[in-house]
Amino acid sequence: MTKKLFQKLLHKSGKNYTVDPAIPDGFFRKILSQRITMLIRGYLKLGKKVYIGPGCTITNKRNIDFGNNVTIAHNTKIDGYASERLSIGNGSSIGAYSLIRCTSHPSKYGKGLTIGNNSAMGRFTEFGAAGGIEIGNDVIMGSYVSFHSENHNFANTTKLIREQGVTSKGIKIGNNVWVGAKVTFLDGCVVGNHCVVAAGAVVNGVFPDNCVIGGVPAKIIKNIE
Repeated sequence: MTKKLFQKLLHKSGKNYTVDPAIPDGFFRKILSQRITMLIRGYLKLGKKVYIGPGCTITNKRNIDFGNNVTIAHNTKIDGYASERLSIGNGSSIGAYSLIRCTSHPSKYGKGLTIGNNSAMGRFTEFGAAGGIEIGNDVIMGSYVSFHSENHNFANTTKLIREQGVTSKGIKIGNNVWVGAKVTFLDGCVVGNHCVVAAGAVVNGVFPDNCVIGGVPAKIIKNIE
């Protein structure tokens, strides 16, 4: 009974996969109980259908657009202070212990973050969004992924590096991208649609659609035909 209810709720929310019949009902009862609690918390915090785990902190909520059925897992911190509106699309989720930081220093107002529909970020994801981060639809990521959308200037040897300011180009990730665990995205990088980023890669450059990239620094490993 619980399994059937869970499957019905999945389809209603736009998820098309089928649950494994070997999993005991108790697993689904636990998930449903957690989701109900998260939904109540979302209504209390935001007044809409957003699932929020315990220990989450969201600042400047007025500058954030949450789509329907968004999930913010426990102990995630979101900084909404940005020059552009933050947006998290329908059905997208951010894993536990993640951090979205837009304005990291009083000397520069950060740009912000947009995430498309049905994209899922793993646990301990760090979004350094001062220079702007754009993530498309249907993107899936492992844990410990980090984004760093600005660079420190260092060319002037007569000044401390910390006093030379920063530059920002932003980071863009296309649609239907799979990102492995512990990937690092550096400022200015662009990843096209239908790509795979291998675990542990350091991405610094522009990559076309339909390719697998990996390594330090990341390079094209093969094309997806």
